[in-house]
Amino acid sequence: MNYYIFGGSGFIGTHLINLLSQKFGGSNIYNLDIVENNHSGKSIFIYCDVRYEITLNIPVTENDIIFNFSAVHTTPGHPDHEYFETNIKGAENVTAFAEQFNIKKILFTSSIAPYGASEEMKTEETLPMPNTPYGISKFVAEKIHMVWQAKAESERQLTVLRPGVVFGKGENGNFTRLYWGIKKNRFFYPGRKDTVKASIYVKDLVNFMLYKISRDKKNIEIFNCAYEPAFTIEEISNAMMKATNMNRKIYKIPGGLLKFAAGIIGAMGGKSFGIHPDRVNKLMISTNINGEKMKNSGYQFLYTFDEALEDWFKDNDKRFLK
Repeated sequence: MNYYIFGGSGFIGTHLINLLSQKFGGSNIYNLDIVENNHSGKSIFIYCDVRYEITLNIPVTENDIIFNFSAVHTTPGHPDHEYFETNIKGAENVTAFAEQFNIKKILFTSSIAPYGASEEMKTEETLPMPNTPYGISKFVAEKIHMVWQAKAESERQLTVLRPGVVFGKGENGNFTRLYWGIKKNRFFYPGRKDTVKASIYVKDLVNFMLYKISRDKKNIEIFNCAYEPAFTIEEISNAMMKATNMNRKIYKIPGGLLKFAAGIIGAMGGKSFGIHPDRVNKLMISTNINGEKMKNSGYQFLYTFDEALEDWFKDNDKRFLK
């Protein structure tokens, strides 16, 4: 059996390749990406731009498995058209590749962005109402994968994951910025401390992927991936400080003032502060997804939230989080 990981050089892909190599060392693990990541011989890199037709000069069988992580996802950070070009064309070309070789299992990592920004808790049954180019493109990509499954629904298995904030070694995203903001006394609660930020540790996420893909269920399953219940930004900050032996006082300041300051700092080229008005906005709006379905799926979490932060700190030799 071969494993094809589209977007395998990224944060989640790297962790999945490490796990696959531990569990299925005798299998071919292909990393299909536009940037090569050093996986120390754990995977075979093939340059692949999913915006274009996928042609691979390697043996492919119908028993192989596809993990599709390919995406332009950083927000803010890209012109609108780039989200659509990569995320939608990528979904079309990956599913066309699966169809060409009659591959029957795809796991697609989507996002919570298709739900749209609002305070209400979202379950997998919540009507998606994406309101950003990224969210719209991811929702369309989900539908493209669903069309692929529907063409042979008695034979094909599609798993769609909508993770909250994914954290762990190599993330360099929201949790990493939060850690350094706290450590350098640059983080403030923007008008509130009770913003809910659903999250999942990357090691649990990739283990859940293998758990689901190993089941032979010829259908479509969608899962929110997050600890249940989700934690507030204050709870996350306190747990992060405890896990990394930090003692800081985090102050709450008006959100409007913080956005104004972020705009000034950004205009002055202060990217090193990690402050952007759009990121301040994101901190003020909950990403409140319900993880009950994942919790009740039969999967046994490897870590509690506190244990996950401690494990991440340990992975960085107990020096920092990054």
